[in-house]
Amino acid sequence: MSSVASAKADIAVVGRRPPSRSFWNNVGRRLLRDPVTMFCAALILAIVLAAIFAPHIAPSDPYRTSMARRLLPVGSPGYLLGTDELGRDILSRLIYGTRLSLIMGMSPVVIATLVGGILGVVAGYAGGLKNMIIMRVIDVFYAFPSVLLAVALAGVLGAGLGNTIFSLVLVFVPSLARVAESITIQIRGQDYVEAALATGASDWRVVRDHVIPNVTGPIISYASSLISVSIVLASGLSFLGLGITPPEPEWGLMLNALRQAIYVAPLNAVLPGIMIFVTSMCFNLMSEGLRAAMDVKQ
Repeated sequence: MSSVASAKADIAVVGRRPPSRSFWNNVGRRLLRDPVTMFCAALILAIVLAAIFAPHIAPSDPYRTSMARRLLPVGSPGYLLGTDELGRDILSRLIYGTRLSLIMGMSPVVIATLVGGILGVVAGYAGGLKNMIIMRVIDVFYAFPSVLLAVALAGVLGAGLGNTIFSLVLVFVPSLARVAESITIQIRGQDYVEAALATGASDWRVVRDHVIPNVTGPIISYASSLISVSIVLASGLSFLGLGITPPEPEWGLMLNALRQAIYVAPLNAVLPGIMIFVTSMCFNLMSEGLRAAMDVKQ
């Protein structure tokens, strides 16, 4: 997971007035001129569409087993990507697996962004005792590596979609809160904020008109980089038996089930890993493209 210090170094809108509509228009134009970002966005769009229309495009039932068809090689008639250890169609399970993998990859980041963003803004703007209480609690979570914390929480809470999402939310909230708090402190000391307070503007109005618009862009940029981490962590939890439970199609769970067949059908065994790698890499590259497009110095 990238450090808060590196995230702060990439933020170019801090210390300025709230970004105007022309700023976001320029960001959009830079993104459209970035072929790598657009290619990754197209791949992610295809994956999302596959998740939405999985029942219509999957060639067969992802739960149907057949011991007579187990571990068919890639390219077998009727089974484009072969079958798994129980004779289930791997292509169908990969397509259906996009649903759970995207849910576990994006939901924790969205929830953590809202929770961490609110905590960071409150701590950064209020300062004093409130800042100390919130940030000292946040620091407790920094005592543990993110992977270890996710495994420990999932192990205590038990396997399941809800518990996995909750575990990952707790992993991501500290870093997002720290970034939001750091940006808010910088904004709180700007002259235009002090001028707004001097004219009698309420704290809520200052936060609404000056803090939130300035915090939103950098937080979205930083949060987008966490989606790839979330996908990998969620798949890792399922691989360890702490995430999604069988027989649900999920890439990490499929990778765990097929690892025993790696010497018999090696290509079948690595297909879920390829999907995890491609999806997480696309989100990571999109995050880098968004960060570069928001850099006003460019």
